[in-house]
Order: sequence, then C-alpha cells, then structure tokens
Amino acid sequence: MEIWINPACSKCRSALTLLDAEGAEYTVRRYLEDVPSPDEIRDVLGRLGLEPWDITRTQEADAKELGLKEWPRDADARERWITALAEHPKLIQRPIITAQDGTAVVARTDEAVRDALGR
Repeated sequence: MEIWINPACSKCRSALTLLDAEGAEYTVRRYLEDVPSPDEIRDVLGRLGLEPWDITRTQEADAKELGLKEWPRDADARERWITALAEHPKLIQRPIITAQDGTAVVARTDEAVRDALGR
C-alpha cells in the first residue's frame, strides 16, 4: 500500500495517524517532491475509477491561473488534465491510498482510510 501525501495537509497527517494506529504497512510518497508521471496518474485514475478532473483541487492558485474551471470535462480533454496534474502536482487531491487489491481511494476521511485498509 502506498499513500500520496503533502506533509502540510491535515487530512494527510490524519490518514497517516490512522494507518499507524491500525498497524498498516505502507510507503509514503511525498508527491510534491516525487512528482507522479502522466502514466502514474493514469494508473491511479484507473485504480480510483475516476477522471482527472475528479481529483483536481480547483481552488488552488495554480488551477485559477490555468483557468481549470473552464476546461471541458470530456474524453478529448482528459490528457490535457493529466498533463496539468503532472506539471502542477499541488492540484492533485490528497491523500490518495493505493490499496493491496489494485484499487485506490481518495482518503480524506477516516472511513475512506479504513475502506482502503479493508481492500
């Protein structure tokens, strides 16, 4: 199991605390420093069953500068979104846990973290 975190994020710290309390084995990826490639983002999206706009933090300054709220959310625009996430990793929703069964969850709640642990 791997968890993508931003150490400054309270939701990420809460998820780590819960994983530790449950005795989970996991690796931490500080995705702002170890930036996911477009292929890794595609893989995580497949595991999540989501589209790139579903995991984009549209309130971030970078998102506003790029005008993401105006971008189309369709198959033709998918690669544009993935490229934006790879070039501006701060836009990626966090934390994301890749579970043992090949799926992933956006673990912003204790319930979501527990869900990942049960997979």
